[in-house]
Amino acid sequence: MYVNPPAHRVALVTGSTSGVGAAIARRLARDGVTVALHSRASVKEGTALAEELGRASYTQADLSEATNARWLIEEVRTKHGRLDILVNNAAVNEIIPHGALKSATAEVWRRLYEVNVVAPWLLIAEAEGMLRESAQEGRSSCVVNVSSHAGVRPKGASIPYAVSKAALNHMTKLLAAVLAPAIRVNAVAPGLVDTPMTAAWTEAQELWRTRAPMRRAAKPDEIADIVAMVMASEYLTGEIIVADGGLNLT
Repeated sequence: MYVNPPAHRVALVTGSTSGVGAAIARRLARDGVTVALHSRASVKEGTALAEELGRASYTQADLSEATNARWLIEEVRTKHGRLDILVNNAAVNEIIPHGALKSATAEVWRRLYEVNVVAPWLLIAEAEGMLRESAQEGRSSCVVNVSSHAGVRPKGASIPYAVSKAALNHMTKLLAAVLAPAIRVNAVAPGLVDTPMTAAWTEAQELWRTRAPMRRAAKPDEIADIVAMVMASEYLTGEIIVADGGLNLT
């Protein structure tokens, strides 16, 4: 167990063993933040990344189970003694054509909502006490929800996914209003990001190459840079920052 010196900031990044989550974790570690890593299943990758980052920890938890949110926050308290930053990055998706209404079953809706909406809510609620304790030392604590441009525009891999991200965006604004000034709450809403998972999304890749002003998808490190900027901006709260290479302009 590693317990930090009193002034050392700690961040919990959910879904942080690959892709955007791992990029965020690495960026925060470079900025001197101790990172509590998390994933649902990739224990080997989480353990290896914790060793790579130093001072970091890894906890496995299935956030589709509500009781695991409280347990994950308690694990952060046990391992690090404080929490300054919560990044709700863990999410699940389902690829369903928007017109295939019957394919978007109640089970699909519930599964996506449990992880993409309910889990971030529970984690924020459980972490509020520790976040307020850290904020009392002279700077605000912060929550960053990793959303999607699909929550802003009528797009996305499926309607249930897009609606779950729209709900996360609205939750961000509502919580920003009630948790300030001690805790700032913002969201970053990427479009397509180049990860192993999206490599096979040929239609989306073609869309970004031909229609987005930047003519490409984002790199994970670019999304991590935006998350770090949001964390550093002490006056910023209640914002949904769309990072889709300008596709929303077309």
